[in-house]
Amino acid sequence: MDNGAANAGADTIPRNVVVYGVVITRRSVLLAGAVAAPFAALAQQQQAKPDWGGPILDIHLHPRDQEDGEIAHMVGCGVSNAIILGTAAEQERTKGRMARAPGRMKFFASVNVTRPDAGETLRKAVKAGAIGLGELKSQVDCDGPEMRRIYELAAELQVPVLLHFQDGPAGQVFNGGVRRFGGILKAYPKTNFIGHANSFWANVSTDAPADVAYPSGAIKKGGVSDRLLAEFPNFYGDLAANSGRNFLGRDPDFAARFLERHQNKLMFGSDCPCRDGAGAGQVSTEKWIRDKCVARETLAALKKLTTPAVFRKITWENGSKLLKI
Repeated sequence: MDNGAANAGADTIPRNVVVYGVVITRRSVLLAGAVAAPFAALAQQQQAKPDWGGPILDIHLHPRDQEDGEIAHMVGCGVSNAIILGTAAEQERTKGRMARAPGRMKFFASVNVTRPDAGETLRKAVKAGAIGLGELKSQVDCDGPEMRRIYELAAELQVPVLLHFQDGPAGQVFNGGVRRFGGILKAYPKTNFIGHANSFWANVSTDAPADVAYPSGAIKKGGVSDRLLAEFPNFYGDLAANSGRNFLGRDPDFAARFLERHQNKLMFGSDCPCRDGAGAGQVSTEKWIRDKCVARETLAALKKLTTPAVFRKITWENGSKLLKI
Protein backbone atom coordinates (compact mmCIF):
# COMPACT_ATOMS: atom_id res chain seq x y z
CA MET A 1 0.00 0.00 0.00
CA ASP A 2 1.26 3.51 -0.82
CA ASN A 3 1.31 6.27 1.76
CA GLY A 4 -0.39 8.58 0.27
CA ALA A 5 -14.63 8.33 -9.99
CA ALA A 6 -16.18 9.43 -12.25
CA ASN A 7 -19.27 11.21 -10.90
CA ALA A 8 -22.48 9.78 -12.17
CA GLY A 9 -24.86 12.20 -13.84
CA ALA A 10 -28.55 12.15 -14.68
CA ASP A 11 -28.14 9.09 -16.88
CA THR A 12 -27.46 6.97 -13.79
CA ILE A 13 -31.06 7.38 -12.65
CA PRO A 14 -33.09 4.40 -13.92
CA ARG A 15 -35.73 5.18 -16.53
CA ASN A 16 -38.53 3.54 -14.53
CA VAL A 17 -38.44 2.68 -10.84
CA VAL A 18 -41.31 1.37 -8.74
CA VAL A 19 -41.40 2.96 -5.27
CA TYR A 20 -44.22 1.79 -2.99
CA GLY A 21 -46.29 0.81 -6.01
CA VAL A 22 -45.77 4.09 -7.89
CA VAL A 23 -43.81 4.18 -11.15
CA ILE A 24 -41.21 6.95 -11.01
CA THR A 25 -39.67 7.98 -14.33
CA ARG A 26 -36.28 9.57 -14.82
CA ARG A 27 -37.97 12.73 -16.11
CA SER A 28 -40.13 13.08 -13.00
CA VAL A 29 -37.10 12.67 -10.76
CA LEU A 30 -35.17 15.37 -12.56
CA LEU A 31 -38.03 17.87 -12.62
CA ALA A 32 -39.44 17.38 -9.15
CA GLY A 33 -37.28 20.08 -7.52
CA ALA A 34 -37.53 20.27 -3.75
CA VAL A 35 -39.88 17.30 -3.65
CA ALA A 36 -37.19 15.19 -5.28
CA ALA A 37 -35.11 14.81 -2.11
CA PRO A 38 -36.15 11.16 -1.60
CA PHE A 39 -35.04 10.36 -5.12
CA ALA A 40 -31.62 11.94 -4.62
CA ALA A 41 -30.88 8.97 -2.40
CA LEU A 42 -31.91 6.70 -5.28
CA ALA A 43 -29.49 8.45 -7.62
CA GLN A 44 -26.72 8.15 -5.05
CA GLN A 45 -27.46 4.46 -4.66
CA GLN A 46 -27.04 3.98 -8.39
CA GLN A 47 -23.82 6.01 -8.30
CA ALA A 48 -22.52 3.84 -5.45
CA LYS A 49 -22.52 0.81 -7.76
CA PRO A 50 -20.97 1.95 -11.03
CA ASP A 51 -21.19 -0.27 -14.10
CA TRP A 52 -17.84 -0.56 -15.87
CA GLY A 53 -19.24 -2.60 -18.75
CA GLY A 54 -18.01 -6.00 -17.64
CA PRO A 55 -16.31 -7.90 -14.83
CA ILE A 56 -13.50 -6.13 -12.98
CA LEU A 57 -10.64 -7.87 -11.19
CA ASP A 58 -8.93 -5.87 -8.46
CA ILE A 59 -5.56 -7.58 -7.93
CA HIS A 60 -4.65 -5.44 -4.90
CA LEU A 61 -7.15 -5.24 -2.05
CA HIS A 62 -5.98 -5.47 1.56
CA PRO A 63 -7.96 -7.14 4.39
CA ARG A 64 -10.45 -4.88 6.13
CA ASP A 65 -11.02 -4.40 9.85
CA GLN A 66 -14.79 -4.21 9.48
CA GLU A 67 -16.69 -7.47 9.03
CA ASP A 68 -17.04 -8.30 5.32
CA GLY A 69 -15.40 -4.97 4.52
CA GLU A 70 -13.69 -6.46 1.46
CA ILE A 71 -16.95 -7.29 -0.32
CA ALA A 72 -18.45 -3.96 0.77
CA HIS A 73 -15.63 -2.11 -0.98
CA MET A 74 -15.93 -4.29 -4.07
CA VAL A 75 -19.66 -3.76 -4.39
CA GLY A 76 -19.36 -0.04 -3.75
CA CYS A 77 -16.85 0.61 -6.53
CA GLY A 78 -18.24 -1.90 -9.03
CA VAL A 79 -15.56 -4.59 -8.74
CA SER A 80 -16.68 -8.16 -9.36
CA ASN A 81 -13.58 -10.06 -8.17
CA ALA A 82 -10.57 -9.30 -6.01
CA ILE A 83 -7.27 -10.65 -4.77
CA ILE A 84 -6.88 -10.09 -1.03
CA LEU A 85 -3.29 -9.28 -0.08
CA GLY A 86 -2.70 -10.11 3.55
CA THR A 87 -0.11 -11.70 5.79
CA ALA A 88 0.04 -15.45 6.07
CA ALA A 89 -1.27 -15.03 9.62
CA GLU A 90 -4.46 -13.39 8.28
CA GLN A 91 -5.32 -16.08 5.76
CA GLU A 92 -7.83 -18.02 7.87
CA ARG A 93 -9.91 -14.88 8.43
CA THR A 94 -9.67 -14.09 4.73
CA LYS A 95 -10.75 -17.60 3.77
CA GLY A 96 -13.75 -17.27 6.07
CA ARG A 97 -14.84 -14.10 4.33
CA MET A 98 -14.23 -15.68 0.93
CA ALA A 99 -16.60 -18.47 1.87
CA ARG A 100 -19.41 -15.93 2.40
CA ALA A 101 -18.92 -14.54 -1.12
CA PRO A 102 -18.23 -17.68 -3.18
CA GLY A 103 -16.19 -17.18 -6.32
CA ARG A 104 -15.56 -13.48 -5.70
CA MET A 105 -12.17 -13.49 -3.95
CA LYS A 106 -8.82 -15.28 -3.85
CA PHE A 107 -5.75 -14.42 -1.80
CA PHE A 108 -2.00 -13.82 -1.83
CA ALA A 109 0.20 -14.29 1.24
CA SER A 110 2.93 -12.01 2.57
CA VAL A 111 5.52 -12.14 5.33
CA ASN A 112 8.48 -10.14 6.59
CA VAL A 113 11.17 -11.71 4.42
CA THR A 114 13.86 -11.12 7.03
CA ARG A 115 12.30 -13.77 9.26
CA PRO A 116 14.26 -17.04 9.24
CA ASP A 117 11.04 -18.98 8.60
CA ALA A 118 9.78 -16.67 5.83
CA GLY A 119 10.15 -19.23 3.07
CA GLU A 120 8.46 -22.02 4.97
CA THR A 121 5.64 -19.69 6.02
CA LEU A 122 4.94 -18.75 2.42
CA ARG A 123 5.21 -22.34 1.25
CA LYS A 124 2.53 -23.38 3.77
CA ALA A 125 0.34 -20.46 2.71
CA VAL A 126 0.44 -21.54 -0.93
CA LYS A 127 -0.35 -25.11 0.08
CA ALA A 128 -3.36 -23.69 1.98
CA GLY A 129 -4.67 -21.87 -1.09
CA ALA A 130 -2.68 -18.67 -1.68
CA ILE A 131 -2.25 -18.09 -5.42
CA GLY A 132 0.61 -15.59 -5.15
CA LEU A 133 3.19 -14.03 -2.84
CA GLY A 134 2.61 -10.44 -1.84
CA GLU A 135 2.39 -7.69 -1.37
CA LEU A 136 6.01 -8.16 -0.22
CA LYS A 137 7.09 -4.98 1.55
CA SER A 138 10.14 -5.48 3.75
CA GLN A 139 13.00 -3.09 4.39
CA VAL A 140 15.48 -4.89 2.14
CA ASP A 141 16.99 -4.44 -1.31
CA CYS A 142 15.06 -5.94 -4.20
CA ASP A 143 18.20 -7.81 -5.26
CA GLY A 144 19.37 -8.80 -1.78
CA PRO A 145 19.67 -12.37 -0.45
CA GLU A 146 16.33 -12.29 1.41
CA MET A 147 14.38 -11.53 -1.75
CA ARG A 148 16.39 -13.90 -3.92
CA ARG A 149 15.26 -16.78 -1.72
CA ILE A 150 11.65 -15.70 -2.26
CA TYR A 151 12.11 -15.48 -6.03
CA GLU A 152 13.46 -19.03 -6.11
CA LEU A 153 10.53 -20.23 -4.02
CA ALA A 154 8.00 -18.50 -6.31
CA ALA A 155 9.51 -20.23 -9.34
CA GLU A 156 9.34 -23.58 -7.57
CA LEU A 157 5.71 -23.07 -6.48
CA GLN A 158 4.75 -21.48 -9.83
CA VAL A 159 3.10 -18.44 -8.29
CA PRO A 160 3.78 -14.73 -9.02
CA VAL A 161 5.49 -12.26 -6.68
CA LEU A 162 3.97 -8.80 -6.13
CA LEU A 163 6.59 -6.27 -4.99
CA HIS A 164 6.27 -2.86 -3.35
CA PHE A 165 9.17 -0.77 -4.72
CA GLN A 166 9.99 2.27 -2.62
CA ASP A 167 13.28 4.13 -2.44
CA GLY A 168 13.83 7.06 -0.12
CA PRO A 169 15.49 8.08 3.14
CA ALA A 170 16.55 5.53 5.75
CA GLY A 171 13.58 3.73 7.24
CA GLN A 172 11.43 4.35 4.18
CA VAL A 173 13.05 1.94 1.73
CA PHE A 174 11.17 -1.20 0.72
CA ASN A 175 12.61 -3.49 -1.97
CA GLY A 176 15.07 -0.73 -2.70
CA GLY A 177 16.91 -0.47 -5.99
CA VAL A 178 14.22 -0.80 -8.66
CA ARG A 179 16.68 0.58 -11.22
CA ARG A 180 18.78 -2.54 -10.73
CA PHE A 181 15.84 -4.90 -11.11
CA GLY A 182 16.68 -5.88 -14.68
CA GLY A 183 19.43 -8.10 -13.27
CA ILE A 184 16.86 -9.99 -11.20
CA LEU A 185 14.55 -10.47 -14.16
CA LYS A 186 17.42 -11.98 -16.12
CA ALA A 187 18.48 -14.20 -13.22
CA TYR A 188 14.98 -15.57 -12.51
CA PRO A 189 13.26 -16.05 -15.90
CA LYS A 190 10.87 -18.66 -14.48
CA THR A 191 9.49 -16.29 -11.84
CA ASN A 192 6.64 -13.93 -12.70
CA PHE A 193 7.03 -10.51 -11.06
CA ILE A 194 4.41 -7.78 -10.56
CA GLY A 195 5.75 -4.27 -9.90
CA HIS A 196 3.89 -1.77 -7.74
CA ALA A 197 4.18 1.39 -5.66
CA ASN A 198 5.96 4.73 -5.54
CA SER A 199 9.32 3.96 -7.12
CA PHE A 200 7.90 1.63 -9.74
CA TRP A 201 5.54 4.26 -11.13
CA ALA A 202 7.86 7.22 -10.60
CA ASN A 203 10.55 5.45 -12.63
CA VAL A 204 8.41 5.31 -15.74
CA SER A 205 10.15 8.67 -16.27
CA THR A 206 13.92 8.94 -16.68
CA ASP A 207 14.12 11.83 -14.20
CA ALA A 208 12.39 10.20 -11.21
CA PRO A 209 13.57 11.81 -7.94
CA ALA A 210 14.19 9.29 -5.16
CA ASP A 211 12.62 11.50 -2.50
CA VAL A 212 9.29 12.32 -4.21
CA ALA A 213 6.55 9.74 -3.83
CA TYR A 214 4.15 11.25 -6.38
CA PRO A 215 6.07 13.28 -8.96
CA SER A 216 4.22 15.74 -11.18
CA GLY A 217 4.74 17.12 -14.65
CA ALA A 218 5.55 15.67 -18.04
CA ILE A 219 7.11 12.21 -18.19
CA LYS A 220 10.43 11.78 -19.98
CA LYS A 221 10.29 8.52 -21.93
CA GLY A 222 12.86 5.81 -21.41
CA GLY A 223 12.36 5.23 -17.69
CA VAL A 224 13.39 1.90 -16.20
CA SER A 225 9.84 0.62 -15.45
CA ASP A 226 8.80 1.27 -19.04
CA ARG A 227 11.87 -0.50 -20.39
CA LEU A 228 11.57 -3.53 -18.10
CA LEU A 229 7.94 -4.07 -19.06
CA ALA A 230 8.94 -4.00 -22.71
CA GLU A 231 12.01 -6.22 -22.42
CA PHE A 232 11.01 -8.98 -20.00
CA PRO A 233 8.03 -11.30 -20.54
CA ASN A 234 7.98 -12.22 -16.83
CA PHE A 235 7.46 -8.63 -15.60
CA TYR A 236 4.01 -7.07 -15.08
CA GLY A 237 2.65 -3.81 -13.66
CA ASP A 238 0.04 -3.25 -10.94
CA LEU A 239 -1.77 0.09 -11.37
CA ALA A 240 -2.90 0.19 -7.73
CA ALA A 241 -2.73 2.93 -5.14
CA ASN A 242 -2.06 6.65 -5.22
CA SER A 243 1.15 5.94 -7.15
CA GLY A 244 -0.65 4.27 -10.06
CA ARG A 245 -3.40 6.89 -10.08
CA ASN A 246 -0.81 9.68 -9.97
CA PHE A 247 0.96 8.17 -12.97
CA LEU A 248 -2.26 8.09 -14.99
CA GLY A 249 -3.01 11.74 -14.21
CA ARG A 250 0.34 13.53 -14.34
CA ASP A 251 0.85 13.20 -18.12
CA PRO A 252 -2.32 11.79 -19.73
CA ASP A 253 -0.91 11.78 -23.29
CA PHE A 254 2.08 9.69 -22.22
CA ALA A 255 -0.12 7.47 -20.04
CA ALA A 256 -2.47 6.71 -22.95
CA ARG A 257 0.44 5.61 -25.13
CA PHE A 258 1.97 3.63 -22.25
CA LEU A 259 -1.29 1.77 -21.63
CA GLU A 260 -1.57 0.94 -25.32
CA ARG A 261 2.07 -0.17 -25.50
CA HIS A 262 1.88 -2.42 -22.44
CA GLN A 263 -1.75 -3.46 -22.75
CA ASN A 264 -0.87 -7.14 -22.21
CA LYS A 265 1.33 -6.52 -19.15
CA LEU A 266 -0.75 -4.21 -16.92
CA MET A 267 -3.41 -5.04 -14.34
CA PHE A 268 -5.89 -2.95 -12.41
CA GLY A 269 -5.51 -2.86 -8.64
CA SER A 270 -6.96 -0.45 -6.10
CA ASP A 271 -4.94 -0.64 -2.85
CA CYS A 272 -7.73 1.64 -1.63
CA PRO A 273 -8.24 2.28 2.09
CA CYS A 274 -11.80 3.66 1.85
CA ARG A 275 -14.55 1.68 3.54
CA ASP A 276 -17.39 1.71 1.06
CA GLY A 277 -15.94 1.92 -2.45
CA ALA A 278 -17.09 5.54 -2.66
CA GLY A 279 -14.48 7.38 -0.60
CA ALA A 280 -15.67 7.09 3.01
CA GLY A 281 -12.69 7.10 5.34
CA GLN A 282 -10.16 8.08 2.67
CA VAL A 283 -7.98 10.54 4.59
CA SER A 284 -4.90 10.71 2.39
CA THR A 285 -2.63 13.70 2.88
CA GLU A 286 -2.72 14.07 -0.92
CA LYS A 287 -5.55 16.53 -1.59
CA TRP A 288 -6.22 15.20 -5.10
CA ILE A 289 -7.35 11.82 -3.73
CA ARG A 290 -8.76 12.77 -0.31
CA ASP A 291 -12.38 11.64 0.24
CA LYS A 292 -12.27 9.66 -3.01
CA CYS A 293 -12.15 5.97 -3.78
CA VAL A 294 -8.87 5.06 -5.48
CA ALA A 295 -10.58 2.21 -7.34
CA ARG A 296 -13.23 4.50 -8.82
CA GLU A 297 -10.67 7.15 -9.71
CA THR A 298 -8.33 4.68 -11.39
CA LEU A 299 -11.06 2.88 -13.31
CA ALA A 300 -12.48 6.20 -14.53
CA ALA A 301 -9.02 7.27 -15.71
CA LEU A 302 -8.48 3.96 -17.49
CA LYS A 303 -11.86 4.30 -19.21
CA LYS A 304 -10.86 7.74 -20.46
CA LEU A 305 -7.36 6.78 -21.60
CA THR A 306 -8.01 3.43 -23.32
CA THR A 307 -10.17 1.74 -25.88
CA PRO A 308 -12.82 -0.71 -24.61
CA ALA A 309 -10.65 -3.64 -25.69
CA VAL A 310 -7.58 -2.38 -23.81
CA PHE A 311 -9.70 -1.48 -20.78
CA ARG A 312 -10.99 -5.05 -20.63
CA LYS A 313 -7.47 -6.47 -20.89
CA ILE A 314 -6.19 -4.34 -18.02
CA THR A 315 -9.21 -4.76 -15.77
CA TRP A 316 -9.91 -8.44 -16.36
CA GLU A 317 -8.12 -10.49 -18.99
CA ASN A 318 -4.48 -9.98 -18.02
CA GLY A 319 -5.01 -10.68 -14.33
CA SER A 320 -7.31 -13.64 -14.82
CA LYS A 321 -4.82 -15.18 -17.25
CA LEU A 322 -1.72 -14.65 -15.11
CA LEU A 323 -3.43 -15.76 -11.91
CA LYS A 324 -5.39 -18.59 -13.58
CA ILE A 325 -8.77 -17.32 -12.38
